[in-house]
Amino acid sequence: MDLGIAGKWALVCGASKGLGFGCAQALAREGVHVLIVARGADALGHAAARLLADASRPGATQVQTVAADITTPEGRAAVFAVRADFEIVVTNAGGPPPGDFRDWDRDAWIKAIDANMLTPIELIKATVDGMAQRGFGRIVNITSSSVKSPIDILGLSNGARSGLTGFVAGLARSGIAAQGVTMNNLLPGAFDTDRLRGTMTGAAQKTGKSLEAVMDARRSSIPTRRFGNAEEFGAICAFLCSQQAAYMTGQNVLADGGAFSGTF
Repeated sequence: MDLGIAGKWALVCGASKGLGFGCAQALAREGVHVLIVARGADALGHAAARLLADASRPGATQVQTVAADITTPEGRAAVFAVRADFEIVVTNAGGPPPGDFRDWDRDAWIKAIDANMLTPIELIKATVDGMAQRGFGRIVNITSSSVKSPIDILGLSNGARSGLTGFVAGLARSGIAAQGVTMNNLLPGAFDTDRLRGTMTGAAQKTGKSLEAVMDARRSSIPTRRFGNAEEFGAICAFLCSQQAAYMTGQNVLADGGAFSGTF
C-alpha cells in the first residue's frame, strides 16, 4: 500500500534505537524525509546510515540528525534551528525509572512530567499551526500501554503519560481536526528494547528472581507469547501518519500482543 506521504518531512524523537528508530525506518521506507533526534551522537550517526541504506528512494530520501536532549529547551531549539516545519512529528522520550513512589521527591516528578508530558506538548505547540496552514499534519505520541493498564513500579510514567493523554484528547478534537491535522497516541506494550530490559531488571531485583525468569513469565502472560519488535511498531506508526488514516484522530492505539484484557 502506498501511504501517500513520500516527500514529506518528519521529526522523529528518540530515534537512534528502539521504537523511535523503528518509526523513522518505516517512514523512510515510505519515502519520507526524516530528521532524527537523540542524545548520543555516535548512535545517531549509525542510525542515520542505516536509514539511508534502507530508504525506499536511495539518493532521494534525506536524513538529517540533531544530537540533543529533546526534553530541554536547548535541545528543542537546536532541532528547530535546523528545520522549523514538519508534516509529521513523532514524539518520544525515554521513560522515567521504575521504583517505589515513597522514594520519589518533587524533582523526580517534575523531571518525569517535563520529559513525558510537557516536551510532547512543546513540540506540538511549535509545529501544529504550520501543519494546519498547509492542510496536512500527523502527530504521533509514543506513550505506553501503562496508560490503559498501569504498572505499579512505573508510577512516574503512569502519571506523566496519562497527563499527556488527557491533553491530546482535547486538542485532537479542536479546530485543527478540520484542517487536516490528526493527533494520536501509540501505546507500546512489551517490546524487545533496552527499556523493557531495564524494567524487567527492576522487577527481578524487587522479587529476587532471575532476569530470565522474569522475562519468561512476562512472555507467557502475553497472548502472542512473545515480545514485539521495533519494525512492526514502526509500521503502525507509519500507517497513523498516512493519507489513509486521515479519519483517525484522538485515538490511543494499543500495540501489546493482546496483553490488555479489557473489552474497550
